[in-house]
Amino acid sequence: MTRHRNLLAFLLLAVLWGASYPAVKAGLAGFPPILFAALRFDLVGLLVLGYVVVSDRRWRPSRTDLPNIVAGATLFIAVHNGLLFVGQDYVTSAVSAIILSTIPVLSAGFARPVFPEERLTPLDVGGILIGLVGVVVIAAPNPRIATTPDLFGVGILLLSAAAFALGGVVTRYLRPVGPRFPLAAYQGWTMLLGGGMLHLGSLALGERQSVDLSVSVVIAFVYLVPFAGALGYLLYFDLLDRLGPVEINLVGYVSPVFAALVGWALLDEPFVATTALGFGVIVVGFLLVKRRAIRAQLVGA
Repeated sequence: MTRHRNLLAFLLLAVLWGASYPAVKAGLAGFPPILFAALRFDLVGLLVLGYVVVSDRRWRPSRTDLPNIVAGATLFIAVHNGLLFVGQDYVTSAVSAIILSTIPVLSAGFARPVFPEERLTPLDVGGILIGLVGVVVIAAPNPRIATTPDLFGVGILLLSAAAFALGGVVTRYLRPVGPRFPLAAYQGWTMLLGGGMLHLGSLALGERQSVDLSVSVVIAFVYLVPFAGALGYLLYFDLLDRLGPVEINLVGYVSPVFAALVGWALLDEPFVATTALGFGVIVVGFLLVKRRAIRAQLVGA
C-alpha cells in the first residue's frame, strides 16, 4: 500500500512540476519575468510557512539557521528562479524542463571541491561531461529547423540549473550542527526572502511593475501558486523523507515528459527529435554519476 502511495505521489509531483513550465510560459504573456517569479514566491512562501505554523512545527529560525536561509534564498530562489523565468521566454517548456534535469549532474561537479571525500572517478567525470553534451545536442543550431532552441535561452537556463546545483552544495556546507530546522519551514523562509530579492532585482532591471491580465495569465498564476507551488513543494518534502534524495531526484527526469505534453496540447509547442536525443544523453550522464547511489537503493529495496 505504501509503495503504491509513494508511486502515485511521485507521479503527481512530476505532473505538477512538469506542467509548471508551460504555466510559466503562458504567464510570461502578462508578467515581466523577474516580477512574475517574485510574486509567485511571495505567495508560495506564505502558504508553505502557514502550513508549518498550522501543523505546530518549529517555524522560527535560530541564529545558526540564518546563513543557510540567506544562501538558499539567494541561489535557489533569486538566482535560479530569476534566470529560469527569463530563460523560458526564449525556449519551449520541454527544453526548459530538460535543461533543468542537468541539476544532479552539475551538483556532482560542484560538490568535489567543497567535499573532498566525494571523490570523482573517471566514470563520474565522464557522466558529467556526457550530461553537458546532452545540453549541446539540444541547443545545436540547425538552420533547416525553425524550432531549434534559442542559444541565449539555453545558456540562461543552464546558468539557472548551475545556480540550483551550487545552492545544494553551499547550503549543505552551511547546515548547522544540532537539531535540524524543519525542511518545510526552511523552504518557506527562503521563498519569502528570495521573493524579496527578486522584487529588488525587478526594480533594479527597470521592469514595469504592472501586469496585463487575461484569462490564460490568471489561470497560469493560480496554477503556479497553490498547485505547482505549495502542494508541489509539500509533496516533495514528504517524498524526500520517505524515498530519500536519490529517488526523488528522478522526478527531474519524468517531469519533462509532462512539460512536453502540456506545452504541445495547450501552447502548440513543437517537440523535435534532437530535444528527445539530448534528453536521453542527459539521462545517461545522470545514471553514470549516480550509479553507486542507485545501486545501493536497488540493493536496499
